[in-house]
Amino acid sequence: MTFKKAGMLAASALALTAAQAQAGEIAVIVKTTNSNFWQNVNLGAEAAIAGQNEHTMSFDGPATESAVADEVNLVENAINRGVAGIVLAPSDPEALVPVVKRAYENAIPVVIIDSALSDEAKGAYQSFLSTDNCAAGEEVAKRMIDKAGSEGKVAVMSYVAGVGSEIGRVGCFVKYIEANSKLEIVGPYYSQSQMATALNQTTDVLAANPDLVGIFGANEPTAVGMGRALVQSGRAGTLTAIGFDGNADLQQFVRDGVLDAIAVQGSFQMGEKGVSAVLDVLNGGEVEPFINTGVVLVDKDNVDSDSAQNVLY
Repeated sequence: MTFKKAGMLAASALALTAAQAQAGEIAVIVKTTNSNFWQNVNLGAEAAIAGQNEHTMSFDGPATESAVADEVNLVENAINRGVAGIVLAPSDPEALVPVVKRAYENAIPVVIIDSALSDEAKGAYQSFLSTDNCAAGEEVAKRMIDKAGSEGKVAVMSYVAGVGSEIGRVGCFVKYIEANSKLEIVGPYYSQSQMATALNQTTDVLAANPDLVGIFGANEPTAVGMGRALVQSGRAGTLTAIGFDGNADLQQFVRDGVLDAIAVQGSFQMGEKGVSAVLDVLNGGEVEPFINTGVVLVDKDNVDSDSAQNVLY
């Protein structure tokens, strides 16, 4: 049995035996396990693996998103123990390329979720599932201009420089703001996806820029730290604050008016569709090269709607 990638038959060197395709572990490896976002990915992956007994699933990730070498080692270990397939959220677009190529050479199908790998990895994985981060960044920028106006300063609180999702999400936010308003960008500042770091950075930015009209926290721990800094500084509600992702803390910030809105990805869908895509490949099916898992802008008006509740976690 061969597996297919991007609608094409994979090379004959990657032929899978029937036994390999019918049994084995699917390893889901994410940027960190210490985040509600990635735990929601895990819930989706568990939903996809339930109801069948031909494959098992494992879920793992480093302690922090910046522990790139640890994630590389997790993929190496998965390959060494001969997993049937891998669902991978790469924490670095370059560092994970060699191990993804090694998986390909070992006839292990890989599905990438959340953040893109560099072009060097093309052909070594079967599908990429993600929010269209550039489109999401532009949607946040439109909301920012609509709510904050087109003049003044907007601070950008980002997470890990150079990560695929950050390049699209923050890069396109900044480009849209610069092309469609007179808003001045302050930052970006990088929290390394550490809430405490984001809190301290935001506190400093607020103190240094009392004339801010807006602020954007670009992922879950960064947005939570940003929200807490707004509350502690007494600045909540005095400027347009928009976060990214949708855990309980961020939902409460929206309900309390600390955040104007949050842009929420389909994290459950990444896990569910990622594992389903690997299962499809193992069963000889075709998968699309890119699957958009979407984003929903959630605010006080729609936080209890079905569309919001389907993505919040």
